[in-house]
Amino acid sequence: MPRTLLTSLTLVCLFFLAATTKAADSKPLSILLITSGCCHDYDFQTKSLQLAFEKAGVAANWTVVNEGGNGTDAQIDFYRESDWAKNFDVCIHNECFAKTTDADYIRTITGPHFEGLPAVVIHCAMHTYRDAAIDDWRQLLGVTSKRHDHKSSYKVDVKATDHPIMKSFPDGHVIQFDELYIIEKLWPSATALATSKSEKDGSEHPVIWTNQYGKARVFGTTYGHSNETFEDKVFLNLIVNGTVWAAGK
Repeated sequence: MPRTLLTSLTLVCLFFLAATTKAADSKPLSILLITSGCCHDYDFQTKSLQLAFEKAGVAANWTVVNEGGNGTDAQIDFYRESDWAKNFDVCIHNECFAKTTDADYIRTITGPHFEGLPAVVIHCAMHTYRDAAIDDWRQLLGVTSKRHDHKSSYKVDVKATDHPIMKSFPDGHVIQFDELYIIEKLWPSATALATSKSEKDGSEHPVIWTNQYGKARVFGTTYGHSNETFEDKVFLNLIVNGTVWAAGK
């Protein structure tokens, strides 16, 4: 084959490869949002998240599951389908069910994540299934937490300035009205991206991190308690960046 023809064919192949990659990257994210339970304004938070993705120019198709009421003990019917995770690029967990302890039920959630469904875990997701004896959910989260400090304005110290999730998060940014979760354990599979200090004893706790759970990327933050936090553009951009990263985009 003449060299000029070979070069032309190579260029054509590269062109179509680039076009295919661009099309795949521009495809809207298919996001599953699980949001319900006690203690927070989930309707407001859901709308804030959706608007944040829109403002950031990240196209997304949302499936919002708000089931289980506003208590601390519930099992969501959505998870009863064996293929509940099918066709989603990422699942955002923003639920709060501390007293749900059934191991089989919890593993119907963690199983698809371990097999590769990326996850984003926000605030009270860290205390969801808190009373369970098994560690599967905590391994998915990448942290173990059982309690939190009081509501206050907490400064965030960025530890990984070069990580793509933190690209728009200024070091020293203050989360105006939120709770500092006490992290008892950062699992070996997790990496802290930012920390905050307790006003009670000065101890430092991860507040933003990544985790590898089986085949799945996981992004987490313990902030996200108040409507004020979900009006904070820096926080919302963090969630957008973390979701895009977890989904591998």
